[in-house]
Amino acid sequence: MLAIRVIDSITELQPADAGCIALSGSHGGLSSARYALAVRPLLSVFNDAGVGLDAAGIAGLELLQLHDLAACAVSHTSARIGQAASTLTHGVVSHANAAAQALGISPQEPLQPQINKLSRRQP
Repeated sequence: MLAIRVIDSITELQPADAGCIALSGSHGGLSSARYALAVRPLLSVFNDAGVGLDAAGIAGLELLQLHDLAACAVSHTSARIGQAASTLTHGVVSHANAAAQALGISPQEPLQPQINKLSRRQP
């Protein structure tokens, strides 16, 4: 099974978390994505934070895609921003980059069953 890190802030990732499923409560902006990029989880999960002006709340998904890293965001109306447990238990995926979709992450679907299925894969 793949390791799952449930962290309120993506800044809590450590080098040993490389290859994990990182479930955060962080927004999916560029600053958050840079933390994920440094560690390279298999999948990074963020909150879309309402998407925002110029899609700033999910801009990190594209940045991670440029580095072949999977990332998705749950809707801010489905999970509390800054609370990873809420992301996991209540989150509905609103956006997923191509790498995340290749792992089986589907927008408009609840996150938790998708994570459960993905975590059963062998690293």
